[in-house]
Amino acid sequence: MSLFPQWREVAATPGTVVAPDERLPWPQTAAMGVQHVIAMFGATVLAPILMGFDPNVAILMSGIGTLIFFVLVGGRVPSYLGSSFAFIGVVIAASGYAGPGPNANLGVALGGIIACGAVYTLIGLVVMGIGTKWVETLMPPVVTGAVVAVIGLNLAGIPVKNMAPTGFDAWMQAVTFVCVGLVAVYASGMTQRLLILVGLILASVVYAILTNGMGMGKPIDFSGIAAAAWFGAPKFAAPVFDAKAMLLIAPVAIILVAENLGHLKAVSAMTGRDLDQYMGRAFIGDGVATMVSGASGGTGVTTYAENIGVMAATKIYSTAMFVVAALIAVLLGFSPKFGALIQAIPLAVMGGVSIVVFGLIAVAGAKIWVDNKVDFANNTNLIVAAVTLVLGTGDFTLRFGGFALGGIGTATFGAILLHALLRKRG
Repeated sequence: MSLFPQWREVAATPGTVVAPDERLPWPQTAAMGVQHVIAMFGATVLAPILMGFDPNVAILMSGIGTLIFFVLVGGRVPSYLGSSFAFIGVVIAASGYAGPGPNANLGVALGGIIACGAVYTLIGLVVMGIGTKWVETLMPPVVTGAVVAVIGLNLAGIPVKNMAPTGFDAWMQAVTFVCVGLVAVYASGMTQRLLILVGLILASVVYAILTNGMGMGKPIDFSGIAAAAWFGAPKFAAPVFDAKAMLLIAPVAIILVAENLGHLKAVSAMTGRDLDQYMGRAFIGDGVATMVSGASGGTGVTTYAENIGVMAATKIYSTAMFVVAALIAVLLGFSPKFGALIQAIPLAVMGGVSIVVFGLIAVAGAKIWVDNKVDFANNTNLIVAAVTLVLGTGDFTLRFGGFALGGIGTATFGAILLHALLRKRG
Protein backbone atom coordinates (compact mmCIF):
# COMPACT_ATOMS: atom_id res chain seq x y z
CA MET A 1 0.00 0.00 0.00
CA SER A 2 1.37 3.41 -0.98
CA LEU A 3 2.12 6.08 1.59
CA PHE A 4 -0.65 8.29 0.21
CA PRO A 5 -3.76 7.39 -1.82
CA GLN A 6 -3.50 7.24 -5.62
CA TRP A 7 -6.91 8.93 -6.03
CA ARG A 8 -8.96 7.13 -8.69
CA GLU A 9 -10.77 9.66 -10.87
CA VAL A 10 -14.57 9.33 -11.03
CA ALA A 11 -17.10 11.21 -13.14
CA ALA A 12 -18.95 14.16 -11.61
CA THR A 13 -22.40 12.66 -12.18
CA PRO A 14 -25.31 13.76 -9.94
CA GLY A 15 -25.67 11.75 -6.75
CA THR A 16 -22.32 10.01 -7.06
CA VAL A 17 -20.61 9.30 -3.73
CA VAL A 18 -16.90 10.07 -4.00
CA ALA A 19 -14.82 8.02 -1.54
CA PRO A 20 -11.72 9.32 0.32
CA ASP A 21 -9.38 7.52 -2.11
CA GLU A 22 -11.26 8.81 -5.18
CA ARG A 23 -11.48 12.27 -6.72
CA LEU A 24 -13.42 14.24 -9.28
CA PRO A 25 -11.50 15.65 -12.28
CA TRP A 26 -8.98 18.21 -11.03
CA PRO A 27 -10.98 21.34 -12.05
CA GLN A 28 -13.99 20.13 -10.06
CA THR A 29 -11.73 19.00 -7.21
CA ALA A 30 -10.25 22.51 -7.11
CA ALA A 31 -13.75 24.02 -7.02
CA MET A 32 -14.71 21.74 -4.14
CA GLY A 33 -11.52 22.80 -2.34
CA VAL A 34 -12.57 26.44 -2.67
CA GLN A 35 -15.97 25.58 -1.20
CA HIS A 36 -14.34 23.95 1.83
CA VAL A 37 -12.14 27.02 2.33
CA ILE A 38 -15.25 29.20 2.25
CA ALA A 39 -17.12 26.88 4.63
CA MET A 40 -14.40 26.99 7.28
CA PHE A 41 -13.37 30.61 6.74
CA GLY A 42 -16.10 32.31 8.75
CA ALA A 43 -15.46 30.39 11.97
CA THR A 44 -11.70 30.11 11.46
CA VAL A 45 -11.48 33.90 11.23
CA LEU A 46 -14.16 34.61 13.85
CA ALA A 47 -12.43 32.55 16.57
CA PRO A 48 -9.11 34.47 16.41
CA ILE A 49 -10.95 37.79 16.31
CA LEU A 50 -12.78 36.83 19.52
CA MET A 51 -9.44 35.99 21.17
CA GLY A 52 -7.41 38.90 19.76
CA PHE A 53 -5.31 36.80 17.36
CA ASP A 54 -4.30 37.77 13.81
CA PRO A 55 -6.86 36.21 11.41
CA ASN A 56 -4.30 35.92 8.59
CA VAL A 57 -2.04 33.82 10.84
CA ALA A 58 -5.05 31.66 11.72
CA ILE A 59 -5.93 31.02 8.07
CA LEU A 60 -2.28 30.28 7.23
CA MET A 61 -1.94 27.85 10.14
CA SER A 62 -5.22 26.15 9.23
CA GLY A 63 -3.74 25.33 5.83
CA ILE A 64 -0.40 24.18 7.24
CA GLY A 65 -2.17 22.21 9.98
CA THR A 66 -4.37 20.46 7.40
CA LEU A 67 -1.29 19.42 5.41
CA ILE A 68 0.36 18.10 8.61
CA PHE A 69 -2.79 16.12 9.40
CA PHE A 70 -2.96 14.77 5.83
CA VAL A 71 0.64 13.50 6.01
CA LEU A 72 0.26 11.88 9.44
CA VAL A 73 -2.95 10.00 8.52
CA GLY A 74 -1.53 9.01 5.13
CA GLY A 75 -4.24 10.92 3.30
CA ARG A 76 -6.88 8.40 4.41
CA VAL A 77 -9.08 10.67 6.58
CA PRO A 78 -10.92 13.54 4.86
CA SER A 79 -10.61 16.52 7.17
CA TYR A 80 -9.82 20.20 7.35
CA LEU A 81 -8.23 21.70 10.48
CA GLY A 82 -9.47 25.12 11.56
CA SER A 83 -9.61 27.33 14.65
CA SER A 84 -11.25 25.55 17.58
CA PHE A 85 -13.93 27.40 19.53
CA ALA A 86 -13.10 25.20 22.53
CA PHE A 87 -10.09 27.46 23.23
CA ILE A 88 -11.98 30.76 23.39
CA GLY A 89 -13.04 30.72 27.06
CA VAL A 90 -9.74 29.46 28.49
CA VAL A 91 -7.61 31.73 26.28
CA ILE A 92 -9.59 34.78 27.37
CA ALA A 93 -9.28 33.70 31.01
CA ALA A 94 -5.54 32.96 30.76
CA SER A 95 -4.61 36.12 28.85
CA GLY A 96 -7.08 38.53 30.46
CA TYR A 97 -8.20 39.65 27.00
CA ALA A 98 -11.08 42.13 27.10
CA GLY A 99 -11.14 43.01 23.36
CA PRO A 100 -11.50 44.36 20.80
CA GLY A 101 -8.23 44.52 18.88
CA PRO A 102 -4.95 42.61 19.35
CA ASN A 103 -4.44 40.51 22.48
CA ALA A 104 -1.66 42.22 24.46
CA ASN A 105 -0.95 39.02 26.39
CA LEU A 106 -0.99 36.75 23.35
CA GLY A 107 2.27 34.93 24.15
CA VAL A 108 0.89 33.44 27.37
CA ALA A 109 -2.10 32.03 25.49
CA LEU A 110 0.19 30.57 22.82
CA GLY A 111 2.23 28.74 25.45
CA GLY A 112 -0.95 27.17 26.79
CA ILE A 113 -2.07 26.18 23.29
CA ILE A 114 1.27 24.42 22.72
CA ALA A 115 0.86 22.56 26.04
CA CYS A 116 -2.62 21.47 24.95
CA GLY A 117 -1.25 20.21 21.65
CA ALA A 118 1.43 18.24 23.49
CA VAL A 119 -1.17 16.54 25.73
CA TYR A 120 -3.29 15.80 22.67
CA THR A 121 -0.31 14.25 20.87
CA LEU A 122 0.47 12.11 23.94
CA ILE A 123 -3.11 10.78 23.93
CA GLY A 124 -2.66 9.88 20.27
CA LEU A 125 0.54 7.96 21.04
CA VAL A 126 -1.27 6.03 23.79
CA VAL A 127 -4.06 5.15 21.36
CA MET A 128 -1.51 3.93 18.82
CA GLY A 129 0.24 1.91 21.52
CA ILE A 130 -2.68 0.15 23.21
CA GLY A 131 -5.52 0.52 20.71
CA THR A 132 -8.82 2.36 20.53
CA LYS A 133 -10.99 0.18 22.75
CA TRP A 134 -10.59 2.36 25.85
CA VAL A 135 -11.52 5.46 23.88
CA GLU A 136 -14.59 3.75 22.41
CA THR A 137 -15.60 2.49 25.86
CA LEU A 138 -15.51 6.04 27.18
CA MET A 139 -17.13 7.48 24.05
CA PRO A 140 -19.55 5.03 22.39
CA PRO A 141 -21.88 6.17 19.55
CA VAL A 142 -24.47 7.67 21.91
CA VAL A 143 -21.76 9.92 23.36
CA THR A 144 -19.97 10.83 20.12
CA GLY A 145 -23.26 11.49 18.34
CA ALA A 146 -24.38 13.80 21.14
CA VAL A 147 -21.03 15.65 21.18
CA VAL A 148 -21.05 16.16 17.39
CA ALA A 149 -24.65 17.40 17.51
CA VAL A 150 -23.83 19.73 20.39
CA ILE A 151 -20.96 21.31 18.44
CA GLY A 152 -23.47 22.50 15.86
CA LEU A 153 -26.16 23.44 18.37
CA ASN A 154 -23.74 25.27 20.67
CA LEU A 155 -22.53 27.40 17.76
CA ALA A 156 -26.10 28.17 16.62
CA GLY A 157 -26.30 31.25 18.83
CA ILE A 158 -23.38 32.90 16.98
CA PRO A 159 -25.21 33.61 13.70
CA VAL A 160 -28.61 34.07 15.32
CA LYS A 161 -27.56 36.45 18.13
CA ASN A 162 -24.35 38.06 16.88
CA MET A 163 -24.61 38.22 13.09
CA ALA A 164 -27.95 39.96 12.59
CA PRO A 165 -27.81 43.32 14.41
CA THR A 166 -30.80 44.77 12.52
CA GLY A 167 -34.13 43.51 11.27
CA PHE A 168 -32.88 43.85 7.70
CA ASP A 169 -29.89 41.63 8.53
CA ALA A 170 -32.19 38.97 9.97
CA TRP A 171 -34.20 38.95 6.73
CA MET A 172 -30.96 38.69 4.75
CA GLN A 173 -29.93 35.67 6.81
CA ALA A 174 -33.23 34.07 5.80
CA VAL A 175 -32.61 34.99 2.14
CA THR A 176 -29.16 33.40 2.40
CA PHE A 177 -30.24 30.03 3.77
CA VAL A 178 -33.12 29.95 1.28
CA CYS A 179 -30.58 30.55 -1.53
CA VAL A 180 -28.45 27.66 -0.26
CA GLY A 181 -31.55 25.46 0.02
CA LEU A 182 -32.72 26.29 -3.50
CA VAL A 183 -29.29 25.45 -4.91
CA ALA A 184 -29.20 22.21 -2.88
CA VAL A 185 -32.60 21.03 -4.12
CA TYR A 186 -33.14 22.50 -7.57
CA ALA A 187 -29.64 22.86 -9.06
CA SER A 188 -27.81 20.00 -10.71
CA GLY A 189 -24.27 18.83 -11.44
CA MET A 190 -21.37 20.76 -9.96
CA THR A 191 -23.59 23.74 -9.15
CA GLN A 192 -25.50 21.55 -6.72
CA ARG A 193 -22.24 20.21 -5.28
CA LEU A 194 -21.09 23.80 -4.65
CA LEU A 195 -24.29 24.67 -2.81
CA ILE A 196 -22.61 26.61 0.01
CA LEU A 197 -20.37 28.69 -2.26
CA VAL A 198 -23.05 29.35 -4.90
CA GLY A 199 -25.66 30.15 -2.26
CA LEU A 200 -23.29 32.61 -0.61
CA ILE A 201 -22.55 34.36 -3.91
CA LEU A 202 -26.25 34.61 -4.81
CA ALA A 203 -27.13 36.03 -1.40
CA SER A 204 -24.25 38.53 -1.60
CA VAL A 205 -25.54 39.76 -4.99
CA VAL A 206 -29.03 40.17 -3.55
CA TYR A 207 -27.57 42.03 -0.56
CA ALA A 208 -25.59 44.37 -2.83
CA ILE A 209 -28.67 45.16 -4.92
CA LEU A 210 -30.77 45.95 -1.84
CA THR A 211 -28.11 47.99 -0.02
CA ASN A 212 -25.63 49.51 -2.46
CA GLY A 213 -28.31 49.84 -5.13
CA MET A 214 -31.51 50.63 -3.18
CA GLY A 215 -30.17 51.93 0.15
CA MET A 216 -32.13 49.48 2.30
CA GLY A 217 -29.29 48.55 4.68
CA LYS A 218 -25.60 48.90 5.37
CA PRO A 219 -23.89 48.84 1.94
CA ILE A 220 -20.95 46.59 1.14
CA ASP A 221 -17.72 48.55 1.59
CA PHE A 222 -15.21 47.73 -1.16
CA SER A 223 -12.62 50.32 -0.09
CA GLY A 224 -10.75 47.87 2.15
CA ILE A 225 -10.31 45.47 -0.77
CA ALA A 226 -8.90 48.20 -2.99
CA ALA A 227 -6.49 49.41 -0.31
CA ALA A 228 -5.16 45.99 0.76
CA ALA A 229 -1.91 44.62 -0.69
CA TRP A 230 -1.97 41.46 -2.78
CA PHE A 231 0.82 39.84 -0.78
CA GLY A 232 2.15 40.45 2.70
CA ALA A 233 3.36 38.50 5.71
CA PRO A 234 0.91 37.98 8.58
CA LYS A 235 1.84 39.06 12.11
CA PHE A 236 3.56 36.06 13.68
CA ALA A 237 3.98 35.93 17.47
CA ALA A 238 6.15 33.95 19.88
CA PRO A 239 4.82 31.86 22.81
CA VAL A 240 5.47 32.51 26.49
CA PHE A 241 5.35 29.44 28.74
CA ASP A 242 3.48 30.35 31.90
CA ALA A 243 2.63 27.40 34.18
CA LYS A 244 -0.75 28.76 35.26
CA ALA A 245 -1.87 29.44 31.70
CA MET A 246 -0.64 26.05 30.54
CA LEU A 247 -2.58 24.25 33.29
CA LEU A 248 -5.66 26.25 32.38
CA ILE A 249 -5.55 25.61 28.63
CA ALA A 250 -4.06 22.08 28.40
CA PRO A 251 -7.27 20.23 29.49
CA VAL A 252 -8.96 21.44 26.30
CA ALA A 253 -7.18 18.43 24.76
CA ILE A 254 -9.99 16.20 26.07
CA ILE A 255 -12.55 18.26 24.17
CA LEU A 256 -10.44 18.08 21.03
CA VAL A 257 -10.26 14.28 21.40
CA ALA A 258 -14.05 14.15 21.52
CA GLU A 259 -14.34 16.48 18.51
CA ASN A 260 -11.85 14.42 16.50
CA LEU A 261 -13.43 11.13 17.54
CA GLY A 262 -16.84 12.50 16.59
CA HIS A 263 -15.41 13.61 13.24
CA LEU A 264 -14.01 10.14 12.55
CA LYS A 265 -17.26 8.47 13.53
CA ALA A 266 -19.30 10.90 11.42
CA VAL A 267 -17.10 10.40 8.36
CA SER A 268 -17.11 6.62 8.92
CA ALA A 269 -20.91 6.69 9.02
CA MET A 270 -21.16 8.82 5.89
CA THR A 271 -18.62 6.83 3.85
CA GLY A 272 -19.33 3.36 5.18
CA ARG A 273 -15.62 2.91 5.94
CA ASP A 274 -14.10 2.01 9.29
CA LEU A 275 -11.54 4.72 10.10
CA ASP A 276 -10.78 3.55 13.65
CA GLN A 277 -7.34 2.31 12.60
CA TYR A 278 -6.37 5.94 11.93
CA MET A 279 -7.65 7.30 15.25
CA GLY A 280 -4.29 7.54 17.02
CA ARG A 281 -2.65 9.07 13.98
CA ALA A 282 -5.50 11.55 13.64
CA PHE A 283 -5.07 12.63 17.28
CA ILE A 284 -1.31 13.05 16.73
CA GLY A 285 -1.88 14.99 13.51
CA ASP A 286 -4.28 17.37 15.25
CA GLY A 287 -1.96 17.71 18.26
CA VAL A 288 1.16 18.43 16.21
CA ALA A 289 -0.77 20.93 14.08
CA THR A 290 -1.97 22.69 17.24
CA MET A 291 1.60 22.95 18.55
CA VAL A 292 2.88 24.33 15.23
CA SER A 293 0.04 26.84 15.12
CA GLY A 294 0.63 27.97 18.71
CA ALA A 295 4.35 28.36 18.06
CA SER A 296 3.61 30.75 15.19
CA GLY A 297 0.92 32.93 16.76
CA GLY A 298 -2.09 30.95 15.59
CA THR A 299 -5.07 29.46 17.38
CA GLY A 300 -5.46 25.86 18.50
CA VAL A 301 -6.90 23.80 15.67
CA THR A 302 -9.30 20.91 15.36
CA THR A 303 -10.86 18.71 12.70
CA TYR A 304 -13.48 21.07 11.36
CA ALA A 305 -17.14 20.35 11.83
CA GLU A 306 -18.17 22.83 9.13
CA ASN A 307 -16.49 20.60 6.57
CA ILE A 308 -18.45 17.59 7.85
CA GLY A 309 -21.57 19.57 6.96
CA VAL A 310 -20.31 20.27 3.44
CA MET A 311 -19.33 16.62 2.92
CA ALA A 312 -22.73 15.49 4.19
CA ALA A 313 -24.46 17.77 1.70
CA THR A 314 -22.25 17.01 -1.31
CA LYS A 315 -21.42 13.32 -0.65
CA ILE A 316 -17.84 14.02 -1.76
CA TYR A 317 -15.26 12.72 0.74
CA SER A 318 -12.11 12.83 -1.40
CA THR A 319 -9.02 13.78 0.59
CA ALA A 320 -7.64 15.40 -2.59
CA MET A 321 -9.95 18.39 -2.20
CA PHE A 322 -8.59 19.01 1.31
CA VAL A 323 -5.04 19.19 -0.02
CA VAL A 324 -6.27 21.77 -2.52
CA ALA A 325 -8.12 23.65 0.24
CA ALA A 326 -5.03 23.63 2.46
CA LEU A 327 -2.78 24.99 -0.28
CA ILE A 328 -5.32 27.72 -1.04
CA ALA A 329 -5.44 28.64 2.66
CA VAL A 330 -1.64 28.86 2.82
CA LEU A 331 -1.61 31.25 -0.14
CA LEU A 332 -4.48 33.26 1.29
CA GLY A 333 -2.67 33.59 4.60
CA PHE A 334 -0.12 35.70 2.77
CA SER A 335 -2.75 37.80 0.97
CA PRO A 336 -4.16 40.76 2.88
CA LYS A 337 -6.36 41.48 -0.14
CA PHE A 338 -8.16 38.16 0.15
CA GLY A 339 -8.60 38.73 3.86
CA ALA A 340 -10.18 42.09 3.00
CA LEU A 341 -12.44 40.41 0.42
CA ILE A 342 -13.74 37.90 2.95
CA GLN A 343 -14.17 40.66 5.52
CA ALA A 344 -16.31 42.48 2.94
CA ILE A 345 -18.81 39.62 2.77
CA PRO A 346 -21.89 40.99 4.56
CA LEU A 347 -22.14 39.76 8.13
CA ALA A 348 -25.76 38.72 7.59
CA VAL A 349 -24.86 36.59 4.56
CA MET A 350 -22.09 34.82 6.46
CA GLY A 351 -24.59 34.33 9.28
CA GLY A 352 -27.12 32.71 6.95
CA VAL A 353 -24.47 30.32 5.63
CA SER A 354 -23.44 29.53 9.21
CA ILE A 355 -27.04 28.63 10.09
CA VAL A 356 -27.01 26.02 7.32
CA VAL A 357 -23.56 24.63 8.13
CA PHE A 358 -24.09 24.47 11.90
CA GLY A 359 -27.42 22.75 11.32
CA LEU A 360 -25.75 20.17 9.09
CA ILE A 361 -23.25 19.48 11.88
CA ALA A 362 -26.08 18.79 14.32
CA VAL A 363 -27.71 16.44 11.82
CA ALA A 364 -24.37 14.64 11.32
CA GLY A 365 -24.43 13.86 15.06
CA ALA A 366 -27.93 12.44 14.77
CA LYS A 367 -26.75 10.36 11.80
CA ILE A 368 -24.19 8.67 14.06
CA TRP A 369 -27.07 7.55 16.28
CA VAL A 370 -29.08 6.28 13.32
CA ASP A 371 -26.21 4.47 11.62
CA ASN A 372 -25.12 2.80 14.87
CA LYS A 373 -28.72 1.94 15.78
CA VAL A 374 -28.51 3.64 19.18
CA ASP A 375 -31.44 2.34 21.23
CA PHE A 376 -33.25 5.22 22.96
CA ALA A 377 -35.55 2.77 24.69
CA ASN A 378 -32.45 2.18 26.83
CA ASN A 379 -32.63 4.76 29.62
CA THR A 380 -28.85 5.11 29.76
CA ASN A 381 -28.75 6.29 26.15
CA LEU A 382 -31.83 8.43 26.64
CA ILE A 383 -30.49 10.34 29.65
CA VAL A 384 -26.97 10.74 28.24
CA ALA A 385 -28.24 12.18 24.96
CA ALA A 386 -30.91 14.36 26.57
CA VAL A 387 -28.65 15.94 29.19
CA THR A 388 -25.73 16.38 26.77
CA LEU A 389 -27.82 18.24 24.20
CA VAL A 390 -29.18 20.70 26.77
CA LEU A 391 -25.81 21.24 28.49
CA GLY A 392 -24.17 22.10 25.18
CA THR A 393 -27.00 24.07 23.62
CA GLY A 394 -27.68 26.03 26.82
CA ASP A 395 -23.93 26.68 27.33
CA PHE A 396 -24.03 25.24 30.86
CA THR A 397 -20.90 26.43 32.71
CA LEU A 398 -19.07 25.07 35.75
CA ARG A 399 -16.31 27.01 37.50
CA PHE A 400 -13.31 25.57 39.34
CA GLY A 401 -11.51 28.54 40.84
CA GLY A 402 -10.21 30.52 37.88
CA PHE A 403 -11.08 27.76 35.40
CA ALA A 404 -14.45 27.83 33.65
CA LEU A 405 -15.77 24.81 31.75
CA GLY A 406 -18.71 25.71 29.58
CA GLY A 407 -20.76 24.73 26.56
CA ILE A 408 -19.01 22.09 24.51
CA GLY A 409 -16.69 21.31 27.44
CA THR A 410 -19.41 20.53 29.98
CA ALA A 411 -21.37 18.64 27.34
CA THR A 412 -18.36 16.53 26.39
CA PHE A 413 -17.29 15.68 29.94
CA GLY A 414 -20.93 15.35 30.99
CA ALA A 415 -21.64 12.82 28.26
CA ILE A 416 -18.53 10.76 29.09
CA LEU A 417 -19.08 10.79 32.86
CA LEU A 418 -22.84 10.20 32.67
CA HIS A 419 -22.38 7.23 30.37
CA ALA A 420 -19.69 5.76 32.65
CA LEU A 421 -21.94 6.24 35.69
CA LEU A 422 -25.19 4.98 34.15
CA ARG A 423 -23.91 2.21 31.89
CA LYS A 424 -25.08 -1.17 33.13
CA ARG A 425 -22.20 -3.60 33.59
CA GLY A 426 -22.34 -7.16 32.34
